[in-house]
Amino acid sequence: MAGSSILIVDDHPLTREGLSLAARAALPGAVVVGAGSIAEGVAAMANRRRFRLILLDFQLPDAHGYAGMLRLQQIDPAAPIVVVTAHEEPHLIEAAKALGAAGFAFKNMPLDAFADILRRVLAGKSHFPAGVAADTSIAAARARIKDLSKAQYGVLLALSHGHANKRIAHDLSITEATVKAHLTAVFRKIGVTNRAQALLAVRPLLGADGEA
Repeated sequence: MAGSSILIVDDHPLTREGLSLAARAALPGAVVVGAGSIAEGVAAMANRRRFRLILLDFQLPDAHGYAGMLRLQQIDPAAPIVVVTAHEEPHLIEAAKALGAAGFAFKNMPLDAFADILRRVLAGKSHFPAGVAADTSIAAARARIKDLSKAQYGVLLALSHGHANKRIAHDLSITEATVKAHLTAVFRKIGVTNRAQALLAVRPLLGADGEA
């Protein structure tokens, strides 16, 4: 559809090119915007009103697991996200589903098959590999954060990167006192008393450390 835009966030230029071909096949006439990191993806979203679809590499240099996807969702919750990775671990697929991704696809898929998945997602449907069992720990972690405000959510995501309060305050353009206030509220809402416990509580949502 002419005038529509698709965002591809992947740190490998050749992979971005391949994903671009599939994206254009799925949505002829679309403008494809490439980004090599979550930071670049955030900047691209700030410069455009809306993306019809986001293709997101699971492993990026500036994001731990699904923290990057959560960041993009925070900016535009309505934009469908398809996670693209070389990993086939069931818990990664289940986590993506629990966090509201629209699809999960593998990098070694044929171009035509990948384009078909994108067409399905663009039509408002979802796509996840079959045979993935529900993970109660992921569902529980998701339930714990559902009542966080947008600001509290942002602080928790920054905390997941291991950043100190001063760095979080700088990155979010708020004061350290505000960071502390948000963390106090986050700890109360998710039922923990310190930073380490908070990270453990949301760890199932971040996925695993690994190459993608």
